[in-house]
Amino acid sequence: LPDQGALTQHTMNLKRIQEFAEGFKQHLQTEQALESLYVWESQRHFYENWQLDTENFAALYDQSLQNSETRRLWVRQAYFPKQRMLEFIDMQPEFVRAMFKELYQEEKDLQGRVDRFLFYCDELLREYQELHPKTIETEHFHRDGYQMVSLYLAFRYPDQYALYDFDAFQHTLRQLKAPNVPLTHDLERYFKVLRTLYKLISKDEALMAAHQQRLDPDKHYLQPSLLLAWEYIRFCQHINLD
Repeated sequence: LPDQGALTQHTMNLKRIQEFAEGFKQHLQTEQALESLYVWESQRHFYENWQLDTENFAALYDQSLQNSETRRLWVRQAYFPKQRMLEFIDMQPEFVRAMFKELYQEEKDLQGRVDRFLFYCDELLREYQELHPKTIETEHFHRDGYQMVSLYLAFRYPDQYALYDFDAFQHTLRQLKAPNVPLTHDLERYFKVLRTLYKLISKDEALMAAHQQRLDPDKHYLQPSLLLAWEYIRFCQHINLD
């Protein structure tokens, strides 16, 4: 029996994947496809700067999350995860360093690592509130549907993880006629499916050429990255082949 936890390569699904890939290939050659390149810049910046053993951990974290065009990955309306993490690092630098080390222990269960990381954020927020009793802050902004924690994973291990987009994931699975579309968050399945999708679409040389052509070799991450599969599901989310 096929593994229903991942997107299997049986005929119906594979045909749909390829049909959407044809449209995605054309999309990559449009101006619209340039709008997500800021993510590829930030991925490269993080990947090249992140060294967990750096003595000044606050400076490392700050320098790793940078972008020449926009800060929208970590600053939006009522959303300040980078600022809050820097405050946590200022308060407990070695504890936060250990949090990230545990998050990146690939031999351990993914959901467990993520859950512990978020629990530690909860604990640090409580400590922050105790140290600042007059603060009105009630959020650490990391319980955001796995957006920031997936960023930390995707930018550290580009070929294994991508930014998390549950809505696009659900919609794409329905578009691809996949069985058992999840109703609640499923990190393991999400990344497994995106790895499968990347493996399939990356076999299309013309698609990969269109992708590479839009990248700036001095600015963007150029190596294999599941961000391309993330862009693919976001494309599928807004296209109807039926």
